[in-house]
Amino acid sequence: MKWTGVFPAATTQFAPDLSIDIKATQDVLDALIKDGVHGLVVMGTCGENNSLEPEEKIRVLEAACEVVNKRVPIIVGISEMTTGRGVKFAKEATRIGADCLMVLPAMVYVPKENELVAHFKDIAAATDLPLMLYNNPNAYRVNIGANVLSQLTEVKNIVAVKESSPDTKRYTDLYNAFGDRYLMMAGLDDVAYEGLLLGAKGWISGLTSAFPQESVALVAALEKGDLKTALAIYRWFMPLLHLDAEHDLVQCIKLAEQIMGRGNERVRKPRYVLEGARRKEIIDMVEQAAITRPTLLSTAA
Repeated sequence: MKWTGVFPAATTQFAPDLSIDIKATQDVLDALIKDGVHGLVVMGTCGENNSLEPEEKIRVLEAACEVVNKRVPIIVGISEMTTGRGVKFAKEATRIGADCLMVLPAMVYVPKENELVAHFKDIAAATDLPLMLYNNPNAYRVNIGANVLSQLTEVKNIVAVKESSPDTKRYTDLYNAFGDRYLMMAGLDDVAYEGLLLGAKGWISGLTSAFPQESVALVAALEKGDLKTALAIYRWFMPLLHLDAEHDLVQCIKLAEQIMGRGNERVRKPRYVLEGARRKEIIDMVEQAAITRPTLLSTAA
């Protein structure tokens, strides 16, 4: 498992009847790899994990492993209502060939610290794959704080934290508390630059699905120490990156993909495709970004 670079939180593509379009989903993943991303997150939030049936999750992961064919690592989301379901899918993901599990707190229920610790430990015990814990307190109403992480330090395959809190102090506070025990991954697009400067090893990104080359160029510039170039890309990208923190981020990202010719915007209920003024706002933003794309991609690789 390589942790550096850009890992788009890839979308799951649906047919007009809202069944899973396996071919279109594979095409999205293949195109992202060809554009230079360093890994893929499959069936995270943008992959509409909680809109998929258990057997569909298996089909999507099998299709992802088939098309990726070990060219880049695959991180698969473990986002379930109960710990038991999380354990079951962790075992399936291990069997199918995922490279890493991105483990969320159990959905809907807001756990106490001891319940959260037990949830992560049980899933970790079900696999020999590395685990990345997904901290997104704004979305999931629970914070994976230092107290929780201190109780997990002996679990060897819990190795990373995807940090999707807007509080960038977390990178320094967790480093000061744990040193290099936990790899940090920037997980919220509109503070990704800051996270990468503060020690995140890589960037798990939503808007990369629409603009992968620019995302790769941004991280490449940071790795070279070219902060001026990285900041120029980041400032250009920021209006779209803010969408990653919105409740309708999945619809926004899928619409952006569609505009850029990289997928379709179809989503499953309870989500609806964007309509009215919101739809026009996002279309205008994506089209503006497309016509003002940075002219420095040739120097990014």
